[in-house]
Amino acid sequence: MSSSEIAYDFSPHLRVYKDGRVERLEGTATVPPSYDLNTGVLSKDVAISASTPCLSARVYIPTETTTNNHSNRNRKKLPLLVYFHGGAFCLETPFSPMYHNYLNSLVSEANAVAVSVHYRRAPEHSLPAAYDDSWTALEWASLHSGGDGPDEWLNAYADLQKVYLAGDSAGGNIAHHMGLRFGIDLRGIILVQPFFMGNIPIGNERTDKVTRSLLVGLWHLACPSATDGCDDPQINPEKDPRLSSMGCARVLIFIAEREVQRDREWLYRDLLAERGWEGTVEVMEAKGEGHQFHLFHPTSDDAVNLMRRFVSFLNENEISQG
Repeated sequence: MSSSEIAYDFSPHLRVYKDGRVERLEGTATVPPSYDLNTGVLSKDVAISASTPCLSARVYIPTETTTNNHSNRNRKKLPLLVYFHGGAFCLETPFSPMYHNYLNSLVSEANAVAVSVHYRRAPEHSLPAAYDDSWTALEWASLHSGGDGPDEWLNAYADLQKVYLAGDSAGGNIAHHMGLRFGIDLRGIILVQPFFMGNIPIGNERTDKVTRSLLVGLWHLACPSATDGCDDPQINPEKDPRLSSMGCARVLIFIAEREVQRDREWLYRDLLAERGWEGTVEVMEAKGEGHQFHLFHPTSDDAVNLMRRFVSFLNENEISQG
């Protein structure tokens, strides 16, 4: 069989060939961990699981409140933000310039420690691989609760009583599912334009049929075992009976008015209340914006407002629960 025969063509994002080769057409650039002069944030890469060599993370600390006060035994530890990147479960990594730069800014503005998870991607590793890896990353982070875990930065600077989850697009979907897992006591979850879908189109899905078709195809590529298609509970929260068990008191959802999933995200807000979850859900919608606008145009007014609200959410949790 010729390696040039295409099995699935999702241009301009990726192609899958009949011999199993995957050609990613975007999100392949990477940058090393570094000290970022613009934000004063220091980063490094860490391995998480010996049994899953490709599972790793990029860890970020704001040096102004950490390493500059390294000798202070009474140093106040910082909230820990565990972040899951987007890319339809198939694209991007924490090491891409787009995500690396965004996490630098977020860590600086929020004055928090961040762990950006590098989970296995589809189609080489179908779901639930990304969910399993993300859960393993959370378990790894929890090893630092006593200050004697495997990573010295988390031991020294992260407060494991103040853990937040966040993610955009597919990463928002992952953050949602991690919040439903038993045994997590979270301060809050931030979902940035999470990747949700359903078999019956609603809202913008009815008008933007091309994008919806692309997303449906990517979902089937990422999770070929989903016998219910886009009504699988992994992609359609409306079909998930566990919503009332969300493991935090507050959820913040960022929505972009022009994105295809917009109405799914508003529906998610309603479902949390309808299913008996007793927490508080907040929504911020950016008018006239499309999916992941905050990453593609991080200095735009709407992106700056999103960052400001993100940071405010973390600070409000600090005040109300600290």
